[in-house]
Amino acid sequence: MDIEVVRPDRLQPSDAARWAGLRREAGLTSPFFSPDWVRACAGADGPDRRRARIAILRDGGRPVGFLPARVSRFAAQPVGAPMCDYQGVALEAGYSFRPRVLVKALGVHRLDFDTQIASQAEMAPYMRGRTVSHLACLREGFDAYAAHRKAAGSDILQDCAKKRRKIGRELGEVRFTAGSTIQADFDTMLTWKRARYVETRQTDIFDAGWPLRLIQNLFESPVGEISGKLFTLHAGERLLATHYALCDGQALHAWFISHDLEASKYSPGVVLIADILKWAAAQGMAEFDLGAGDYRFKQSLASVQREVAYGYVGRFSPSTAVRAAAYGVRGAAESLPLGRASAWPGKAMRRVDILRGLRGGWSFAR
Repeated sequence: MDIEVVRPDRLQPSDAARWAGLRREAGLTSPFFSPDWVRACAGADGPDRRRARIAILRDGGRPVGFLPARVSRFAAQPVGAPMCDYQGVALEAGYSFRPRVLVKALGVHRLDFDTQIASQAEMAPYMRGRTVSHLACLREGFDAYAAHRKAAGSDILQDCAKKRRKIGRELGEVRFTAGSTIQADFDTMLTWKRARYVETRQTDIFDAGWPLRLIQNLFESPVGEISGKLFTLHAGERLLATHYALCDGQALHAWFISHDLEASKYSPGVVLIADILKWAAAQGMAEFDLGAGDYRFKQSLASVQREVAYGYVGRFSPSTAVRAAAYGVRGAAESLPLGRASAWPGKAMRRVDILRGLRGGWSFAR
C-alpha cells in the first residue's frame, strides 16, 4: 500500500468524493470526518492554511483510506484542533493501516489525538485513555427517540416541555428558530460564550482569531456539504439561548451552547436542545451528537454513547519521549488517591494542547 500526502487545495475531486463515500460506509457520520471540514479549516486563514495535510492510502493507485492532520516541525494534530471533536481514518472495509507508517509519511515524529474513534482497532495500542461522546439517535424519528428516553427512565424531555410552558407564561411567547441568519444573534452567542470562558477561567479560543473566522465563515455560507447552523430560543423579543452546531445534512454536532444567565432558572439551553431534536428528526437527520463531557443533561438526552480515546502514535524521538513522560506523570497522578490533585496533570496537558492547537504547534518537542 502506498501513501500520498497532499495539501487540501491539491486534493482531486475524485479523491474527495471517494473520501466522502468511505466515511459514510465506515459509519463516520460526524461532519468532522468530512473532507469539507478540512477545506473549511484551511480557508479560515489560520494554521491549517499552511499546515493541513491529507494522507491518502492507495492500493494500486486506488484510494482506500484518508487521514487529515495538521503538521508542525515535530508533531501532528487533528486538522482544526482544538475545534475538531473527532479524529480517525476513513478506511475501506477489508483494509488496515499501520499508524507509525502514517506518522512517518506525514513527516513528523508523532501524531497526537484526543477524540479518536475507539473502535478503530489499529489505534488501540496507542490509546492512553477513553471516554464517551453522547448522541441522540433520530433514525426512527422523534417519537421513537422520546419513547426510548422514557423507557430508560429519563424525564428530561417532559421537564423541557414544562419549562418551555413556564417561559411562555412568565417571559413571553416562546419562539424557536432553526438556522438563524441574524448577525446580532451570532454576536450575542459569542459575547455570552466568551464571558463564560472568563468566568470559568478557561482559555478563550476566539482570542486566536482564526476560530472566530472559521465559525463566522460557516455561519455565512456552507463549505460543500457542511455548514454552521445557529439555533435560537426567544421569549417575545428577548433572546434566551443560542446553539451553534456543525451540520452536514445527515447529522448535527453540538459545538457552542450559550444562554442568558439571568434566565438560568428556566434552563433555556436544554429547552432549546429539545426543540432542535424535534426539528432535526423532522428533517430526516440520523443523529444529534452532543459531544463528550460528564454533563447530566447530555447523559439524560443521549440514547447512544460513542467511545473515543486520547493518546499518541510516536516514532523514536525526543518529541515522543517528552509526550510519553507527560502521560507517565498523568497516569501516576490519576492512579493515586490525591483528590482533585489527581486530575491536575491531565488538565494541564489538555490546556497545553489547546494552546498548541490555537497557535498551530510550537517549534520544540512539546
